[in-house]
Amino acid sequence: MRDTIDLRYEYAERLSGPLPTYLEEVERQTFLKTMAPQMLSGRLQGRILSMLSQLVRPSCILELGTFTGYSALCLAEGLAPGGELHTIEGNRETAFWAAKNFAVSPFSESLKLHVGQAADLLPTLPDRFDLIFLDGDKRGYPGYFHQLIDRLNPGGLLLADNILWDGKVSKSGKPDPDVEALRAYNELVAADERLVSVVLPLRDGLSVGRRV
Repeated sequence: MRDTIDLRYEYAERLSGPLPTYLEEVERQTFLKTMAPQMLSGRLQGRILSMLSQLVRPSCILELGTFTGYSALCLAEGLAPGGELHTIEGNRETAFWAAKNFAVSPFSESLKLHVGQAADLLPTLPDRFDLIFLDGDKRGYPGYFHQLIDRLNPGGLLLADNILWDGKVSKSGKPDPDVEALRAYNELVAADERLVSVVLPLRDGLSVGRRV
């Protein structure tokens, strides 16, 4: 069964594109130079992020968790003319690689990389966003929800990665702070009347909420 799922995923990934050459290089460098390249969004999820952003045409995007910049570059493909993407990364080493990747991309002027902790940096960023992507500290997701939901414009998207956490969120087991936080976030999104939402069982799970 696992082999069948993997083949389906590979087939879907191959048919999803086209993929800009600079993203291929980001992926290659991430596997060469980082300790956890599996954190990369990857081609299929990256193309989904790009398409969602292009549908919204956001003027201002917020991303929490930059890693080497792959997902930010995908989201930037949908920016409206003159738009900005603000991305926060707490790890200085991966932020270094993200900055290098941003500098040689077509979006170098639109991408604003902030290095530090989200709690410190969020108050310094724009008040309103058209698209928010959570891909950082999983235990912080519920808190980010409460901090950011009122900063999301009507029609805007609230996206969150890893919300199925390798299937653990839907299973009973030993107490796990990450799992408990992700469950709490999923329930917040599902119950909030300001959002309509869908959960995509893509890789580790992608939550898509639209502000009504």
